Amino acid sequence: MAPHLPYDDIQTCIQVLREGGLILYPTDTIWGIGCDASNNDAVKKLYAIKKRDPGKSMLILVTDTNMVDRYVNVLPDIAEKLFDNTTTPLTLILPDAVNLANDLPANDQSIGVRIPDDPFCQELLRRFRRPIVSTSANFSGAPSPASFKDINPELIEKMDYVANWKREDRTRNQASSIIKINVDGSFKIIRE
Repeated sequence: MAPHLPYDDIQTCIQVLREGGLILYPTDTIWGIGCDASNNDAVKKLYAIKKRDPGKSMLILVTDTNMVDRYVNVLPDIAEKLFDNTTTPLTLILPDAVNLANDLPANDQSIGVRIPDDPFCQELLRRFRRPIVSTSANFSGAPSPASFKDINPELIEKMDYVANWKREDRTRNQASSIIKINVDGSFKIIRE
């Protein structure tokens, strides 16, 4: 049975994202900080708040491979097969990112992409109709929070909106596997 989703919470997240704001929200892995992945100012703001080196790329969440197609010029066949057949969280670093904020892709124009298996994230992405940046809810260099209660209060204060969904959940989710895929379909496992 599908969980009863907090549509007012989702709608507020969408409004903040459309206005270029930052949200703190639960994903299928850990709590993340997000913004509109196509908004240059929002992405700059996110890098500044996290105190993250602009040379370090962040990943995006998308609803499905159809959405991926709009943000990379080439989606290698192996990437589509991996997305379609994964049963655990998987981030694919894909080549030749397009239509994203200028500072988001890595220096080689690749971008990390994940299709979350989380009803809140899926509904948020479906209604927002654009990819959302997802980066761990911590200051750069600090440990990633295992649950909402582990997030630094100073970071929470800097957010434009904090989702209510799963704040009390103490489940320890695993980080995603990461695989980098090249245009020719060759790949390298970054994290299992």
